Amino acid sequence: MSNAIIKGQQDADMFGLVCGFHFSEGHSAREVDSAALLQVLSERELARGKEFLWLHLNLAHAGCERWMRSHLELPDEFYEALHEGSRSTRIEHVDDALLAVVNDVVFSFGMASSDVSTLWLCATERVLVSARLQPLHSVDKLRLSVRRGEEFDTPMALLVHLFRDQAEVLEQIVRKTTMSVDGIEDQLLSLRLSDNRADLGSMRRVLVRLQRLLALEPGSLLRLLNRPPRWLRDDDLQALRQATEEFALVINDITALGERIKLLQEEIAATLNEQSSRTLFTLTVVTVLALPINIIAGFFGMNVGGVPLSSDPNGFWILVALVATFTLLVGRWAFKKRSDY
Repeated sequence: MSNAIIKGQQDADMFGLVCGFHFSEGHSAREVDSAALLQVLSERELARGKEFLWLHLNLAHAGCERWMRSHLELPDEFYEALHEGSRSTRIEHVDDALLAVVNDVVFSFGMASSDVSTLWLCATERVLVSARLQPLHSVDKLRLSVRRGEEFDTPMALLVHLFRDQAEVLEQIVRKTTMSVDGIEDQLLSLRLSDNRADLGSMRRVLVRLQRLLALEPGSLLRLLNRPPRWLRDDDLQALRQATEEFALVINDITALGERIKLLQEEIAATLNEQSSRTLFTLTVVTVLALPINIIAGFFGMNVGGVPLSSDPNGFWILVALVATFTLLVGRWAFKKRSDY
């Protein structure tokens, strides 16, 4: 029994297969393991009827890419995309196949993380291949939908569902970030400033990173819509257009939220600068008001002869009157200067 379990685990990890599904017309998807997948590919069963496969692979496995090159007929541009430095989100038509590079948030135990990783996809008429280095949140949602029995007619339907799942994940991030920004804005409006500038800066950096990595290249999508593969159906093309429009709306929400955070940062900085200016002005006024008495005390404190009023019985009150007069004049001048600004 233990040998069979160990052998099953080894077979399931022969080439980094995370999950595999066999779709057929009018039926729910059937999950396949590594052995069943190799049998389907060798017997060419997909040639009969409307059937296709979805293979989700782990690129961290050492034999994953080698297995794809030997068992799957994918364009060379797909393998080049796996190793190129540019990971901008795009979908394009290459050699009668669809090549997509999608940046998605990393799956972290049921929560939407702000970490971003890349998913590479290649879709033909009979096979959809998705490959990643880290578990991704929207792919996990898509896999859960397939296991629940949701029917998909074409590989493009899976890709469209993936874009919509990704948009839902981003909406969760925008919703949580908006709640945090609302709390900080309420504190600002009630003049209860706390140490939240660092939080705003962190949220803005995350949103800018999401916007930069997840926004779909409009040029590649336009070329695909104008020159789609021959096997792509019109309803799939329309669904793709709608899904990308919904995704673009979420990206616009991220952009608007980033601008709102920027305005809050500027307003908080202006409020703090105003508080600092008031404090500095108070210290300046105190220093200026104390200046006459300090000057007079310095002169009369010299141990030299000829100090005036030293023998006058009313000398103390005369000096008090002089100090008070100069202090009032200096204070009036200081407050007049502040009112001019």
